[in-house]
Amino acid sequence: MAQKAASPRVAIARAGSRLPMLAAKEATEANMMVPIFTGERHMIEAEAEKLDWDISGFELLEAEGEEASGMAAAIACGEGRADVLMKGQLHTDVFMKAAVSRDAGLRTGNRFVHIFHITSPDGSHAITISDAAVNVAPNIDTRKDATSEVVKLLHKLGNPRPKVAFLSATESPIPSVPSSMEGRELRDWAHDTIADADFSGPLAFDLIMSPKAVATKKMTDDPVAGQADAIIVPDIVSGNALFKSFVYLTGGCAGGIVMGAKVPILLTSRADPPAARLSSIALGGIMAAT
Repeated sequence: MAQKAASPRVAIARAGSRLPMLAAKEATEANMMVPIFTGERHMIEAEAEKLDWDISGFELLEAEGEEASGMAAAIACGEGRADVLMKGQLHTDVFMKAAVSRDAGLRTGNRFVHIFHITSPDGSHAITISDAAVNVAPNIDTRKDATSEVVKLLHKLGNPRPKVAFLSATESPIPSVPSSMEGRELRDWAHDTIADADFSGPLAFDLIMSPKAVATKKMTDDPVAGQADAIIVPDIVSGNALFKSFVYLTGGCAGGIVMGAKVPILLTSRADPPAARLSSIALGGIMAAT
């Protein structure tokens, strides 16, 4: 199938499984990507045959097992032979170990941060969350990097002035609630450092999402409260719970991307539906093109 010249080359680490192959097929047919398969040739070709997909025109890097497949895909990206790195049928820790390996050449000096961009079924306001899957207890510096990457992503998605909230359990800095003190510190830093965005923190979740709560607490002058585009969370538990709440309770579609590396990294999960995988590929393509 003919490809558009602008389609990013996506290296799929250990591609020989139904879900990554199905996502690759759908994205390729939509001219969203050009696949580069890594892994066991017989597994990849068998899955392609099940999908009635002729992959003979695409590059296939043979590798045996998770570690070798992960490194083959990461090195292809580090050497400039691929534009996006995508997780296939291998464990997350093995995949990320390959991505951060010095041999892969993907490290830039920035911290790797994971970002979910979640759209609602009715096409209304989207929400972006970081970090929900990579950094367990991100320190202040890691959250600063996450904030910068979130703003960069939202600018690329066409939001000229995103509104970013720093999550806590209160809107007031209280020493007994460390995330509230850090939320204020991050707000002040972001306000002085990052252009073309508005910031507020600390904010409890109701004040991030609910205009009614904002009016009740007389915070209508806050530039972010009740209308946030993004949430920077204090730890992986709150981020993971928030993202899954949007997905499982509201039917949101969560595209995920790891930023901070030489190329965008797609950290897909076996539980991700096809739409979420395609959304992640789309995010990777947008960031790879800039």
